[in-house]
Amino acid sequence: MRGVPYHCLPMSTLLVRNATLLATMDAQRRELKDAGLFIRDGFIEQVGPTAELPTQADEVLDLRGHILLPGLVNTHHHFVQILTRAVPAAQNVNLFNWLTTLYPIWARLTPDDVKVATRTALAELALSGCTTASDHLYIYPNGARLDDQIEAGLQMGLRLHASRGSMTLGESQGGLPPDSVVETDAQVLAESRRLVETYHDPKPGALVRVVLAPCSPFNVSPDLMRETAKLARHYGVHMHTHLAETQDEEQYTLQHYGMRPVAWMETMDWLGPDVWYAHSVHVNDAEIAQYAQHNCGVAHCPSSNMRLASGIPPVLKMLNAGVRVGLGVDGSASNDSSHLLAEVRQAMLLARLDAGQRGASLSGEDAPPLMAARTALELATRGGAAVLGRSDIGSLEVGKCADFFAVDLHQLGFAGALHDPLAALVFCAPVQADYTVVGGRFIVKEGQLQTADLPVLVEQHNQAATRLVN
Repeated sequence: MRGVPYHCLPMSTLLVRNATLLATMDAQRRELKDAGLFIRDGFIEQVGPTAELPTQADEVLDLRGHILLPGLVNTHHHFVQILTRAVPAAQNVNLFNWLTTLYPIWARLTPDDVKVATRTALAELALSGCTTASDHLYIYPNGARLDDQIEAGLQMGLRLHASRGSMTLGESQGGLPPDSVVETDAQVLAESRRLVETYHDPKPGALVRVVLAPCSPFNVSPDLMRETAKLARHYGVHMHTHLAETQDEEQYTLQHYGMRPVAWMETMDWLGPDVWYAHSVHVNDAEIAQYAQHNCGVAHCPSSNMRLASGIPPVLKMLNAGVRVGLGVDGSASNDSSHLLAEVRQAMLLARLDAGQRGASLSGEDAPPLMAARTALELATRGGAAVLGRSDIGSLEVGKCADFFAVDLHQLGFAGALHDPLAALVFCAPVQADYTVVGGRFIVKEGQLQTADLPVLVEQHNQAATRLVN
């Protein structure tokens, strides 16, 4: 069935059985041995021990020797950046210099580039166990539109939260991007309205939702921020932006608006349960309390923050305060990878480094807590679903979407670690998924991508990247 968009394929029943361990990530955090799922028309009808499940279905998947988890949720990405991985001039610089190096390259993007980059990024995500991805596309040169990304996303079969990003302050107005790639506020708002009315699906099990997402405080106007908030709340869609990523950003908002980034967002009416921010590296205790009070979400992107030397976000402080936190791989020009399971490991390790730096000489009750493997996995499942405002994904429970991934435990990287397979999935070197399923449909099967011819896709992608960068 390759070449047929996965959203067009017929539904059926799927029986998943004999999983060595099934981690539900439900409210009780149940971990079931020799267990599985019964799925009908894309939703979970039963979860439990194999012996208690039906014995027949249209398709049966035997996961003996595998660990089974909810599909991972990626809360922040820039798919098009996968065309500019490891660009030499951008390898050893911080965020602002990294951006000014890459903006002129991204200004050459075409609609076809957006499509091939989207398919490549989603292929890499799917092979890492991801079933839902939010992308932040904020540059639209040469006729490119968010429609290009949505079309490619439907071909790949993952759930997509397509964020209509924007930049309206060019260099001549004190912003970072070249004037050639910025839009007017009116253009952005008109496109935002069109996209929500055309594509946004609020129903449970939706494959496409639209998010309104001005890029960041230093490349859009205050008027656009305010009008976007009004528009988003009129339509009932979520809002997203970068915030408090670097100290440069903090200096920018202090210089231009006389306040720190979070305080500025409050004046823009950008605090609330329909808002999530990428990064939030440089936030203090009072700002974390504001996030919690207003139920804002945060997309934690550990690899990108390390790659660009941005800093270490206070993730455990946020979690302890009740802030919704998910994981993001961020763009593949500031991470150079779209492996979400690897990001789970990075989140755990970076939080432990942070704890060590804050109390390296302490022991016993005075030592800072260390992030556990299961906490890191929760960020990528339950946490990500909460950040995106979705109650239909993030755990394996009756009535939720049949989104899951499975990994074969009998491989070299897990040798000697099977006394705790769930923790091993995080502590040991990241692996690829053997199965990734979205709505009961196989995206990855026996380690092979089902929705694209991978060698052909890689070749198309490399040709586009070579033309773009050179």
